Amino acid sequence: MKDSKKIGILGAGGWGTALSAVLHYNKHNISLWEFNKDLAEKFKLNRENERFLPGIKIPSEINITSDLKEAVNEKEIVIFVVPSHVVREVAEKIKNFNLKDKILISAVKGVENKTLYRISEVLKDVLIDLSSDNIAVLSGPSHAEEVSRKIPTAVTIASSNTELAIRLQEVFMNPFFRVYASEDIIGVELGGSLKNVIAIAAGICDGAELGDNTKAALLTRGIAEITRLGAAIGAEPKTFSGLTGIGDLIVTCFSTHSRNRFVGEQIGKGKKLQDILKDMVMVAEGIKTAESAYQLSIKYNVETPIIEKVYNILFNNENPKNAVNELMTREAKIEDWKIRKSI
Repeated sequence: MKDSKKIGILGAGGWGTALSAVLHYNKHNISLWEFNKDLAEKFKLNRENERFLPGIKIPSEINITSDLKEAVNEKEIVIFVVPSHVVREVAEKIKNFNLKDKILISAVKGVENKTLYRISEVLKDVLIDLSSDNIAVLSGPSHAEEVSRKIPTAVTIASSNTELAIRLQEVFMNPFFRVYASEDIIGVELGGSLKNVIAIAAGICDGAELGDNTKAALLTRGIAEITRLGAAIGAEPKTFSGLTGIGDLIVTCFSTHSRNRFVGEQIGKGKKLQDILKDMVMVAEGIKTAESAYQLSIKYNVETPIIEKVYNILFNNENPKNAVNELMTREAKIEDWKIRKSI
């Protein structure tokens, strides 16, 4: 039997709600924080997150609150599941709480604009007294819609503190939620974040009806870009062959649950980004991450033509068809590394 932990989950969107159900199943004591007081009261009353996970009942034992102190104080583990662009704001609000010895986990997939920090770096930047040994990240191919229905899922928990990653496996693991441990926190975070940019490109392929050949090439060259950029930043290249690299890329680029693929699909059909976002309730992290990824490629002098094209389509109004043509007519390249090294 698992040791019961007191866990606070910050963010009651689809993923935060799904994780609360996973951890409740594992007999942990859960508080789920929703920043909007009216929504929190509605969730309490109906025991359902109708906006993001309709039809999934939230167990009565899960405490739903709009009080941040209630969600954080006296908790052993605090999990961030808010959109990436508000992580810093939420971290600022809790930095004067008693965080000593708490474990903080990021389940957020994004890279902060301007600073170009990964989410674990944002947390460390704000919560300066927090030890890196107490920070972990959770990532992998895990749509909330499926996890909440107990559909078998495998993810990765990573920390520079290997012992912590292994301990957290036990916290999350159950028959429908399998967890692998990693010490490559850089690779796990970047894989989960950068794949959203490629997913937008995959959606453009779908919307423009470019076919399976195009999409297969896009995913393959996309993971090559993610691996090149990740390695330059300090990640272990083999991480991107795992769940938080190719695994997450596959599910996000093909699933109808994917918000990032949906955005790309609408762009591929000729719609403008501003019009697409007007009708969306959920956040498509790949939009903001595209800007950060493009800036990271410049900072580390890494060639990322697909990421660059997604950035230009989103922010410089480049025509998607022109972008595809330019990608296809780039100078010839060599894929085999042994051949490349011999030339």
